[in-house]
Amino acid sequence: MAQGKSKSKYYVVWKGRKTGIFSSWPEAEAQVRGFAGAQFKAFDSLDEARRAFAGEYDHYKGQKANQGRLLELPPPITPSYCVDAACSGNPGLLEYRCVDTATGKEIFHRGPFAQGTNNVGEFLAIVEALMLCKEKGHPWPIYSDSVNAIAWVKAKKARTHLKRTPQNAVLFERIAWAEDWLRSNTYCNPILKWQTESWGENPADFGRK
Repeated sequence: MAQGKSKSKYYVVWKGRKTGIFSSWPEAEAQVRGFAGAQFKAFDSLDEARRAFAGEYDHYKGQKANQGRLLELPPPITPSYCVDAACSGNPGLLEYRCVDTATGKEIFHRGPFAQGTNNVGEFLAIVEALMLCKEKGHPWPIYSDSVNAIAWVKAKKARTHLKRTPQNAVLFERIAWAEDWLRSNTYCNPILKWQTESWGENPADFGRK
């Protein structure tokens, strides 16, 4: 019997363009290919897939192949930009920058700013990269390490708990500038999470860990 032909696979996507259970790989692949940080696995039965989707990806990603095969994550999309921030303390002295993902060439570098945070820096870096892409007509993806900063950009609001002080007034002016740009502009660039475990260190990393 040709069991390989008759046995169906079910694909769980916990994190991707759309989430859910898909009955074919092309459907699932459309949700995860080029989506940095995508979380997905194949299962042999619909019941297994339903249980997995109701649970957490972290509970399944370390299992053996016969318990749900971890599918290979596609490489990062190029051309694209990567951003990162470095902060000596929380709050502390903040810098952020953007590089070309493929070449590592620095595109811009801002700071240092007093009394900032990493998330604020990554938020500002993403927005400035979006501005650059719009100016140049580039539909390129932008990768960031910060889930919070990515969410803030999508919300058009920096939801930081950072306290405003005379020392970081300039930083808050930049935050207001970035928020105003997001409210006043549209963009087509995907903003994606850099998948360090699969791809290695973010090319924009400052190397100060």
